Amino acid sequence: MSKIRGYFATLSIIIGLAVIIIVMFFYKKKNNARNVRRYCRLFFPFNFIRMEKIGEYDLEAKLIIINHQSACDIICLEGDHPLNICWVAKKQLGEIPFYGHALKLPQMIFVDREDKGGIVQLLKDAKDRLAQNRPIAIFPEGTRGRGDRSFLPFKPGGKILAQKLKLRIQPIVLVNTRKVYDSKPISTKASHTRIVCMPAFTPDFDNDKDWYERLRDEMFEVYCKHYDELNGREDSH
Repeated sequence: MSKIRGYFATLSIIIGLAVIIIVMFFYKKKNNARNVRRYCRLFFPFNFIRMEKIGEYDLEAKLIIINHQSACDIICLEGDHPLNICWVAKKQLGEIPFYGHALKLPQMIFVDREDKGGIVQLLKDAKDRLAQNRPIAIFPEGTRGRGDRSFLPFKPGGKILAQKLKLRIQPIVLVNTRKVYDSKPISTKASHTRIVCMPAFTPDFDNDKDWYERLRDEMFEVYCKHYDELNGREDSH
C-alpha cells in the first residue's frame, strides 16, 4: 500500500508541477508567479496528507534555514509561506528538461558547487533577490537526509550568506516529509507532516563565532521532539 500511495503521490507531483509550470509562464512577471506557486499546497489534501504548522512565520526574516529530507520540502513552504520565497538550489536541478523551469521561471538562485567562484555569484544573486523583498531559503545540509531521527552536517553556505549580508534568520524544521513522500524508493509511509517555525534571530556576527553550529544543534533538538511525537522512538540513532 505504501508503494501504491507513493506512486500516486509521484503522479500528482508530475502532473501538478507540469500544470503550474505552464501557467507560471504567463504570470512570471507578476511577483514571480507567486500566486500560481501557492497551488503546491493542493498536493497534501489531494494525497490525504495532514500538514500541520507549529509556530508562526517571521515576515521580517531575510534568510530561512530548513532541514532537507524530501522532494516535497519545497512544496511545503511554497504552498504555505505568505512571502515570495527565493530558493537556493543546485545548478543541476535547473538543467532538468522542462521541470527545471519550476525554478528558472520564478528566478530562484542556482549554485554551481564545482565553481570556486560560486559563493561570489550566490552573494550577488542573494542581494538582488533581497532587494526585491524576497527572503532567501536554503537547505544547509545540501542534500536530502534519511528522514529518520538524524540530521546531516550543515554546509557553510548558509553561514556565509548570513554573515556577509547581516541577515535576520528564521530556522524552520520539517518533520516526516520523507515519510509522507520518499522518491528513493518511491513510497508514502505516513500521512502526517509538520512545519515547525522556530523563533527568528539575528546572530552576533562579531562576537559569536559558533552561532551556526549551535543553530544546527537547536534545530536538531526541536526536530527530535516533534519526530518522537509523530513516530515514537522506533528510530534511536
